[in-house]
Amino acid sequence: MNDEQAKGTPVKGGRLRDYLKIWDHDHWFWPYLRENKRKLAFIFFLGSMTFVCAAALMFTAGYLINRSARMPYNILMVYVPIVLTRAFGIGRPVFKYVEQLKSHDWVLHVISKLRVQLYRTLSKDAAFLNEHERTGSVLSLLADDLDHLENFYLRTIFPTVVAYVLWIVVTIAMGVFSWSGALLLFVMLALVLILIPLISLSFSTDHYALEKQRQQAEYTKVTESYLGLSDWVITHKGDAFTSIGADEYREIQRSKAQQKSFERWRNFAIQVVFGIIAIGLMVGAGMTMTGTKSMANWSASIVLAVFPLVDCFINVAQAAAEIPLYSDSLKHLNDLTSRVESRQAEPAKQMKLEGPIESVDFDHVTFAYGPGQPVLLDDFTLHVAAGEKIALLGPSGEGKTTILQLLLGDLQPQSGEIRINGVPVAQLQDERPRIFGYLNQEAFLFNSTIAENVRLGAPDATDEEVWAALKAVSLDETVRALPDGLDTVVDEAGQRFSGGQRQRIALARVVLKDTPVILLDEPTIGLDPITERDLMRMIFSAVGDRTLLWVTHHLQGVEDATQVIFLEDGRIAMHGAPAELYRDNDRFRTLYKLDVGDLEALKAV
Repeated sequence: MNDEQAKGTPVKGGRLRDYLKIWDHDHWFWPYLRENKRKLAFIFFLGSMTFVCAAALMFTAGYLINRSARMPYNILMVYVPIVLTRAFGIGRPVFKYVEQLKSHDWVLHVISKLRVQLYRTLSKDAAFLNEHERTGSVLSLLADDLDHLENFYLRTIFPTVVAYVLWIVVTIAMGVFSWSGALLLFVMLALVLILIPLISLSFSTDHYALEKQRQQAEYTKVTESYLGLSDWVITHKGDAFTSIGADEYREIQRSKAQQKSFERWRNFAIQVVFGIIAIGLMVGAGMTMTGTKSMANWSASIVLAVFPLVDCFINVAQAAAEIPLYSDSLKHLNDLTSRVESRQAEPAKQMKLEGPIESVDFDHVTFAYGPGQPVLLDDFTLHVAAGEKIALLGPSGEGKTTILQLLLGDLQPQSGEIRINGVPVAQLQDERPRIFGYLNQEAFLFNSTIAENVRLGAPDATDEEVWAALKAVSLDETVRALPDGLDTVVDEAGQRFSGGQRQRIALARVVLKDTPVILLDEPTIGLDPITERDLMRMIFSAVGDRTLLWVTHHLQGVEDATQVIFLEDGRIAMHGAPAELYRDNDRFRTLYKLDVGDLEALKAV
């Protein structure tokens, strides 16, 4: 695969086999297209009947006009064509309406399953999400690519299948009258359904690649310039700022204009082909079906029946032109699946943990993020008894957060084992929600009410239980003072509240969830020392007798911990109770004084 394909840009030339390669190992499109084949067949039947009714309406209407022009002596002589004209006139919109209802219903069910699949795929790789996926990429997956697959079904697959079904039906129907005429009709329609779509695909591929490249360049330039807007203002270069991306925009618009022009000429060519078909049918009918007046009526009706099929067959060329866009989205999703699956270990047999949590053990654990990467943990061993409060300290990049991810099971060690009550954590992944409560550096609050944000820990919790959790984190009085109380909207990302208050709301989730093990990943980062001290005291009080592992850069507050673990070069450099370390370890004592701002310690250094 070349660089252009790796970036998700379609291959130049738009060769069909290049797109088929994208679908060879597809996890997002074909599996759902194969699902519920009966319902899909019914949708295709309804779509075909829409155009069958349209053609039949023109056929019977033409026959009725011709037959009536001969002035039948009795209305009963044209009664059947009148009824059929009315029936086909009603049938066409009815079949179209039902087909749209059924097709959209089927697609919406598929898209809902795709969203679940996307969530499960991303959740498997949550520990690496920020590392491997840019925000824009994730938003594209969520907002654009799934919508593109929805349109792929509705705008490409369904119309194309219906057109090919009618191609066969029309050819067979023509064969009833003349097999030589049926063969010629088959070849002419092949131009509309095969040759012109392939030309359209090739043309749109090149232009889509150009537009995507230019658009990415435009977005990059505009975004970078916007982030430096203050510099543009200071240097009085407003005109230069407003012209950024203009060249790319003009190129994109020129390409779109060329595509519009191509579409007009393409549609005109299709109309010409159908005009030739109509003339051919008229000539053929004139030669073979004008022996009697009755046969002449039939010949004119057959010609009229061809014209409604234009609306069906013309969609195939436009559907082919949109394949590059849909294939690009499909490639994004399949690449995501491949990346995630490449990092997944073989699933272990799951077990149910019985009884209370008595111990957490890291047994000679060694971990690195990959071959050639530095070892973060080297033969790391730690025993945590029930109810202990462990503070994990050390310089940045020493594997403190990695310890929590290993305990959760998000990461797998190269050697050694992590166990809870003697059971490997790999076998307790189904138990994770019941075992662990987790609070990280930047707990996210959703643009919803306080109650709903807290209830993420326990969706079925009552208002009384929510108030109890808020009281445990010393936030109940603040919430009661708000006009809407628990129904107060926290605003996007919790901007309505201070950093300390956001952390307390997030901690209330953990308290409400009432899990036996609490994991804290620097929950006080970015807070001032007074707020940090108050929050940590409140956390230790709210946690009670539950087991706690706390990652921190500061020694301030560790006096409430049972054990302090100081990591250095992937190993435990210091280990013990805070009071004992302060009394017996000179290095710990110096670090502690530095951290709390001891001037004498600073002078000594």
